[in-house]
Amino acid sequence: MSIDVETARKVAHLARIRVEEDRLPGLAEEFNTILGFIEELNEVDIERVEPMVSVTPMRLKRRKDVVTDGDQQAKILSNAPDAREGFFAVPKVVE
Repeated sequence: MSIDVETARKVAHLARIRVEEDRLPGLAEEFNTILGFIEELNEVDIERVEPMVSVTPMRLKRRKDVVTDGDQQAKILSNAPDAREGFFAVPKVVE
């Protein structure tokens, strides 16, 4: 598969990335390089490779699925420097 300038333009538009017209050929070439690498990966024989969660052997930690006392709002908010109406109050960061 080969990516042309028009396809690169469409991908940039779908990704909501503004790309100048003179940079589209370079973007198309980068896409083609990525696709070439993916084609190389498709040539690797993975027939006898088991799926894995990590590159190192490990078991995922499990916890018991039990109901706990979740009604601790007052206790949790007691640690807050500023709490109002049952919520953490934080300084306004957007004007």
